[in-house]
Amino acid sequence: QSNSVVVVFGGLWWSFFSTCAGNIVPEKSENGGWRKDGDKVDLAEQSLLNKLIRHSLVRNRNQVEVLQRDPTSPLYSVKTFEELRLKPDLLKGVYNMGFNRPSRIQENALPMMLAQPPQNLIAQSQSGTGKTAAFSLAMLSHVNPANKWTQCLCIAPTYELALQIGQVIEQMGKYCPDVKLAYGIRGNRMERGIKLQEQIVIGTPGTVLDWCTKYRLIEPKKITMFVLDEADVMIATQGHRDQSIRIHRQLTKDCQMLLFSATFEDSVWRFAEQVVPDPNIIRLKREEETLDTIKQFYVVCKEKEDKFTALCNLYGSLTIAQAMIFCHTRKMAAWLTANLTKEGHQVALLSGEMTVEQRASVIERYRNGKEKVLVTTNVCSRGIDVEQVSLVVNFDLPVDMDGNADNETYLHRIGRTGRFGRRGFAVNMVDSKHSMDIINQIEMHFNRRITKLDTSDLEEMESLMS
Repeated sequence: QSNSVVVVFGGLWWSFFSTCAGNIVPEKSENGGWRKDGDKVDLAEQSLLNKLIRHSLVRNRNQVEVLQRDPTSPLYSVKTFEELRLKPDLLKGVYNMGFNRPSRIQENALPMMLAQPPQNLIAQSQSGTGKTAAFSLAMLSHVNPANKWTQCLCIAPTYELALQIGQVIEQMGKYCPDVKLAYGIRGNRMERGIKLQEQIVIGTPGTVLDWCTKYRLIEPKKITMFVLDEADVMIATQGHRDQSIRIHRQLTKDCQMLLFSATFEDSVWRFAEQVVPDPNIIRLKREEETLDTIKQFYVVCKEKEDKFTALCNLYGSLTIAQAMIFCHTRKMAAWLTANLTKEGHQVALLSGEMTVEQRASVIERYRNGKEKVLVTTNVCSRGIDVEQVSLVVNFDLPVDMDGNADNETYLHRIGRTGRFGRRGFAVNMVDSKHSMDIINQIEMHFNRRITKLDTSDLEEMESLMS
């Protein structure tokens, strides 16, 4: 993909984050459990963080799997935006944003979104793959500017995410002056008794539901495209799932339904099947292929001071571009950062008490090489792609609430290295029999051997990690 693409325009929105972050509710871990003492992973905050730090489309190596509603229908994909036969003003807007050619998910999703007669779609897509631009393009293509009523409705789980989507639509629709956009978000009070003339409405479920039912600003029967973004975040947020279903029930059977989610756990599937009848499905095949480019090791230690010594030996003997170190608690992350700084390392700390914009600033500094080591809790295990990361260290191994290996988190953590076909190293600190059991569980789950490493033997380290 082109590196010049700008999908998200985060800089304009710093000023209101401090006052608007209260909309973000869920405090569950990535696997749905509550963490006792670890940093909580907030799915909505993580999604927003990923949007803020993306400056280009992710060069995703995952294969896209397409399941068509009608298997006899020819499967179309496109390699250029011209093939989509877009209106000239819209094509101009696409190129003005810096898009040169469709991303992998856009190649398959856009022909389905723009098909006539309309087709429903359930799509799995991580942040940065171009899905916001894809459904924005679909909505802008879909509306009839001559009709002065709401035709496309998009709901997102938070105020900030809704604004991010709206910003993409505004940029892409820059040369389509007759297409108007309204934000169905808290604080945007509308006069009762009027009907909205904006063809596209982006909002959060509670406000949009009020606009459809209590205030009757929108006529749900006239909606012909319904987009539900970040479905996995939506159903993890109190009340949003039910509000989304109540909005959906008011729409006609002919309304085109598009649903997007970064993950496809069973709960997301059940929700998707409830709101999207007869869908085409686009899924990403699992990320486990990334393990092929990552050498995995474990180091036996007695306590945190031993771990720290091993870490210093490891870092001193490797020519490392950048390293990412994961701890289970904020307290441990702070201790490790302080000690690494004393040793003269340029260290950045990322943990959950920071605001989203503070985290984005830390990641920008790290990405630009101002700090070579990033110490973090689970808030950073998903989706942050820094090409120069060659070493990931699990200072604390990831475990679930029952004390067993958290394999998904392990995969996300070590997947921060070995990106884009580069080789990477993952080193796990083992400080107890229980930790060794976790390593064995991870080996069995991924069917990969994790090699023992003696960080005090420089020759052995160099031969194993060469």
